[in-house]
Amino acid sequence: MFMISRLPVRRACCEASTPGVHRMPTSSHAHHTTTQSGFTLVEMLIATALAGLLIAGLNGVIGQALTIQDSVSEKNDLTQQARFAMEQMVRVAGHSRLLLLPLSDNPSTNWRENMREQTVPASLPEGSSTRATAVLAVTLPLYFDLDADGYADADDDRDGRIDEDLPANRTYSQSPGIYLIDDDGDGAVDEGSANDDDESSTGNEDLVNGIDDDADNSVDEDPPPDMNADGCSGICGVDDDNDNLIDEAAVEDDDEDGQSNEDWLNAVVFYLDNGTLIQRTPVPWDENASGGISGKDFIVEPIAGNVTRFRVERLLSAGGRAQLIDLTLELNSPVSGVSVSLHTQARLGGAL
Repeated sequence: MFMISRLPVRRACCEASTPGVHRMPTSSHAHHTTTQSGFTLVEMLIATALAGLLIAGLNGVIGQALTIQDSVSEKNDLTQQARFAMEQMVRVAGHSRLLLLPLSDNPSTNWRENMREQTVPASLPEGSSTRATAVLAVTLPLYFDLDADGYADADDDRDGRIDEDLPANRTYSQSPGIYLIDDDGDGAVDEGSANDDDESSTGNEDLVNGIDDDADNSVDEDPPPDMNADGCSGICGVDDDNDNLIDEAAVEDDDEDGQSNEDWLNAVVFYLDNGTLIQRTPVPWDENASGGISGKDFIVEPIAGNVTRFRVERLLSAGGRAQLIDLTLELNSPVSGVSVSLHTQARLGGAL
């Protein structure tokens, strides 16, 4: 019989470890590592520079946009003024029956009387004229009734007829031509005698007869107080006022109504004054407080500013065609330099 004795088993000093896995020794204190991130000084400088460039670029774009906006606004304003002025001139001319200025081109002068042009700054005059001025003048349309009395303001004697009994000074201003206006474009204003309606140095030399009596290419522009100079009231041998009487009134009573020289030409005038286009309209009341109503009674109204060019030309008309008026108007902004130019042709009496 065999006896098996139990031997003591020695415990391994270390536990078996899993292949490929290494355990880190532990300690009683834990160590924590913190990582901090941020911009370096160089990066900050670069970012600041880029931001500055971006802001500068934006400022330039915004400034340019604002400048464009201002220019567009200025151009719109100039265009609106120019259109209004043009519409005023075309409307008045279209309802008028007689073009007073410009005159026809006079062959005895070395400047064009039928074309009037004025610029700012002033351009040189033509020939021996001393100053270049532009003006458009037509007789007052019948739709003007500023005193609201039911009569057209152009009907000075309120008899229902217009411009039928002209005085020796046909605009009744006691001044040569149109008061305060250079009628013939020679650079002088109101020179000569009061009876000289075309400022030609001769008075009452062109009768109302449809003929160019003084060979200046203008017709019926400087009549005497007996408008046709036939020595009779009205037209010789004719009952002008249908009262069954013939030539019963004074010689200067052209409409045989018992009054003489009481219905004159009322001139609406457009002219340039220091870069402002002015409309001058006659009124049927004593505006200048002279004690009576005459061609010196009018009101003025600016209709366009910043005007740098105003041009008016009386175009040749032939074959009984209506008189055409060529108009050019230019406006320029003194701030931005933006300019607007309009051109049109108005037909005298075209709306009648």
